[in-house]
Amino acid sequence: MDSIDAPIQIFFFPFVGGGHQIPMIDTARVFASHGAISTIITTPSNSIHFHKLITRDQQNGLNIIIHTLTLPHNSSDIIDMSSGPMTDTSFLLEPLKQFLVLQHPDCIVMDMFHRWAGEVIDELLIKRIVFTGNGCFPRCVHDNIRNHVQVQNISSDYEPFVVPNLPDKIEMTKSQLPIFFRDPSLFPDRLKTIKQLEEKSFGTIINSFYDLEPAYADYVRKVLGQKAWIVGPVSLCNRSKEDKTNRGKVSTIDEKSCLNWLNSKNPNSVLYVSFGSLARLPHEQLKEIAYGLEASDHSFIWVVGKTLNSSKIEENGSANFLPDGFEERMKENDKGLIIRGWAPQLLILEHVAVGGFLTHCGWNSTLEGASSGVPMITWPLSAEQFSNEKLVTDVLKIGVQVGSKEWVFWNEEPEWKGTVGREKVEFAVKKLMGKSEESEKIRSRVKEIAGKARRAVEEGGTSYAEVDALIEELKAHRVALKV
Repeated sequence: MDSIDAPIQIFFFPFVGGGHQIPMIDTARVFASHGAISTIITTPSNSIHFHKLITRDQQNGLNIIIHTLTLPHNSSDIIDMSSGPMTDTSFLLEPLKQFLVLQHPDCIVMDMFHRWAGEVIDELLIKRIVFTGNGCFPRCVHDNIRNHVQVQNISSDYEPFVVPNLPDKIEMTKSQLPIFFRDPSLFPDRLKTIKQLEEKSFGTIINSFYDLEPAYADYVRKVLGQKAWIVGPVSLCNRSKEDKTNRGKVSTIDEKSCLNWLNSKNPNSVLYVSFGSLARLPHEQLKEIAYGLEASDHSFIWVVGKTLNSSKIEENGSANFLPDGFEERMKENDKGLIIRGWAPQLLILEHVAVGGFLTHCGWNSTLEGASSGVPMITWPLSAEQFSNEKLVTDVLKIGVQVGSKEWVFWNEEPEWKGTVGREKVEFAVKKLMGKSEESEKIRSRVKEIAGKARRAVEEGGTSYAEVDALIEELKAHRVALKV
């Protein structure tokens, strides 16, 4: 920038997968609301998903811009929000470099899954901050397992072991660990590259808030020695109904129809069921979920995304995989609303009728559930989700476990061992949604956490202050360069 008094300019380079793209877009909007100039770097096809959102922000006076990269002639912009973490985005290298040569921001926030981008950014001497998409707790758990647990020496897949050196007693099993923890020979180069991205960066932006996991926020900074700004929950920047509806892909259900259905239900009576934008479940597992939900006799909204079916993936859950007559019965007795594809999750979670969230424990869903004051049934599948489950059930005590024990790749069907039976589904739903003393305590705790989340992002809150602190640090660095 020519003037040291000009607004701080931050570029945001989100990954293509929805679980990382959506929170980084929200993060860019948060920084713009604090006076920074936020530029989102993306591809033409991905910009479609949040163009309306950003246009509204611009109309409301925020200095936020979308820059679409000019793609090479031989590349195809077909990667979308259902792309997995191993998706290769390196075809964006030259377009990114050409843009950064012409533009020199105060810093660039890049997603860790753009594993190739760190070197390009560092060559151009641009300050680089990493966005990992997870919270403080799973970082602490995984770091201690990697450095202090000899996983190969654990003989049983299901015998619990204590993760050492943590503020709380956290037990995991070998079966719940990512496959690359159990077999270090898998993806060694990719994992090493991601670690080096953080080590060589200016720091890390974490979508969480201090009061959610204070001991682990301190642990990240003081024990792990990582420079981090904890700025969330960034989803709370979505204040209008339009923002919550337009977040991510276009919903496959009419927003009015969804709200009308919820408006017809009593407070805290509906269970929201979603496994996120990435996970695929076998049809047999989905049938068990259907039987379990029906037997629980509680109202529910079930978002059915893409599914696994033998050797092919069915788009938007369109296959006829549910038990015979299930959908007809749910419609007839008005017990269940089934959404095939994308749903307005924030809009649903924040509705007064929603009293529970059956979730895969992806970090966005975990944080959005807690921030909305909705207790959870935890059903982790992949990534760091089993660690997130421990935070929800063992540390915060705002959920109950369904009993998932097997870490699997997000799109893996061969030798699927993670099936959870209908009895466990029914039991967990009744336990959370019932009127017991335990469920009321869970509900009370999560409502308290939701209040802390909202206070964190308001002026005077911890996350609000962290955003300002990073902006001020970048201003100081700019001044130092001019001296």
